Amino acid sequence: MIAAACGLIVANLYYAQPLAGPISATLSMSEGQSGLIVTVTQIGYCLGLLLIVPLADLLENRSLIVWMTRFVMLALLVLPFSHQPLPFLFAIGLVGVLSVAVQILVPLAATLAPEATRGRVVGKVMSGLMLGIMLSRPVSSFVTQFSSWHTIFLISAGLMLVLSIVLQRVLPERSPTTQSHYGALLRSMVTLLLTTQVLQRRAFYHACLFGSFSLFWTVTPLLLASPPFLFSQGQIALFAFVGVAGAIAAPIAGHIADKGWTWPATLAAMALVCLAFLASAVMPQSIFTSVLTLAGVVIDFGVTANLVLGQRALFMLPAESRGRLNALYMAIFFLGGAAGSALGSWAYAHGGWPLASALGAAFPALAFLVCLTEKRS
Repeated sequence: MIAAACGLIVANLYYAQPLAGPISATLSMSEGQSGLIVTVTQIGYCLGLLLIVPLADLLENRSLIVWMTRFVMLALLVLPFSHQPLPFLFAIGLVGVLSVAVQILVPLAATLAPEATRGRVVGKVMSGLMLGIMLSRPVSSFVTQFSSWHTIFLISAGLMLVLSIVLQRVLPERSPTTQSHYGALLRSMVTLLLTTQVLQRRAFYHACLFGSFSLFWTVTPLLLASPPFLFSQGQIALFAFVGVAGAIAAPIAGHIADKGWTWPATLAAMALVCLAFLASAVMPQSIFTSVLTLAGVVIDFGVTANLVLGQRALFMLPAESRGRLNALYMAIFFLGGAAGSALGSWAYAHGGWPLASALGAAFPALAFLVCLTEKRS
């Protein structure tokens, strides 16, 4: 149930990603500005991670999750009725802020799991989350193909209402033992960031990989909708649907982490993402779409694996700070994702896919070099 809830909630962050073209056209935004739709959502998510997720270490978790799900429903209802960029961007920013409920659900699942199998449990929950991310793009494209971009947000609002009722009934209560107040929790996050080397490294690694992930899935719909490809929204949906195969990495990565092979698996994930971008940059046009599709699967696989490896490492730290550690981890790498979306749109507008793919390969290459300096016991 937690895995399904994570997938349904996190999908709200990505419905707009393949629809940046039609949404920006409706709102009279330029092609260069279309990346703002994804960037603002991710910045909102980062704010929610830093300001709301720490409450998981202070307030009863079930009630917090349920009320956030209800409020994200209200924010989603604003989107179809927006006719100007500012109201739409403000509402989708709120969707990002409130969708951090998934990052209260994930530590809750880790807390319920025994230590020996925590990596596998987190991997299963993250499979649901990653399926939500990957299925959201083709689903929103298919719905738009047969209706309009407004419809997907109305459907999701209805799903959030139903989900809030289900979560209220099935989630166990969890009241944190932290004896502190909200201001002290926020200040403690600075201390955690400055003193927890595992957090520093894992957040940097995944910021680089998630930047590449966001760049790929922001730029490729624009690329495939333009000449010489001229894909319809339905064809773009089929392309995005193939990336769902990458979700199988989550339970595999969790199992590998439980065996103690986190470091080599991390390097392998980074190498896969980098090579996928490089391969798509050098292939001739006759097989370009096939290679680009395979690259999408490989990128999703590598990014998913690295995410689970990082979370498993953090969830081995003391339980009383897991909410804050997870919030910092997610906030930092979502800033990387926001940067990847914005820079990817800029790179594509100025240098097409060659420049965008070179930038996409540079992020994991940098992470790979930094990971080689990691001291291991």
